[in-house]
Amino acid sequence: MGATTERARRLYGAHPLHLLTLLASFALVGYVISLLGVHSLWNDRVWWQSIIVWFLGAIVLHDLVLFPFYALADRSLGAGWRAVTGRAPQVTPTVSPRNYLRFPTMASGLLFLLFFPGIIQQGSASYQRATGLTQEPYLGRWLLLTGLFYAVSAVAYGARTIRVRRRRAGSSVAGPALPSTDGSSSTEADAPGGEPTW
Repeated sequence: MGATTERARRLYGAHPLHLLTLLASFALVGYVISLLGVHSLWNDRVWWQSIIVWFLGAIVLHDLVLFPFYALADRSLGAGWRAVTGRAPQVTPTVSPRNYLRFPTMASGLLFLLFFPGIIQQGSASYQRATGLTQEPYLGRWLLLTGLFYAVSAVAYGARTIRVRRRRAGSSVAGPALPSTDGSSSTEADAPGGEPTW
């Protein structure tokens, strides 16, 4: 069984479970689309066209607009951090904060994309007629969740930083750095639990 799995991994490029997961996902999406076609209120001739237009629009919006935007924002953040720590190396963090900023930002942005009609109160009259409710809570709840994401990320960053510093302090108390085989001594980047900065 192990040899078969390894052969499949070499042929496919990943574990066979990855392929099974993809196939199951495509099957689920196909099933949902077929249900939409059967129970849709749209014209039978155009319901699938509406899904294709929405899907292509989402791809274009993400790949041509959103991805370049947040990739540029991420690079700008990294360049700005390097510029600051380059002038003041003593404040270089033991743990890079980049991923601890990425996660809450991406989670908040994804929620905004999913619920932006409610957040900006687009079609509020139609929403109220259909549900009997208003869209006023959307903005407050989105802001609350965004603050929660950043708070949890800040706590995780603080805990990780403390753990890494304690580990480094323990290794420095254990003894001086040993010279490596090429004659150079080990640095902080070689310390256990060390992470590259920006």
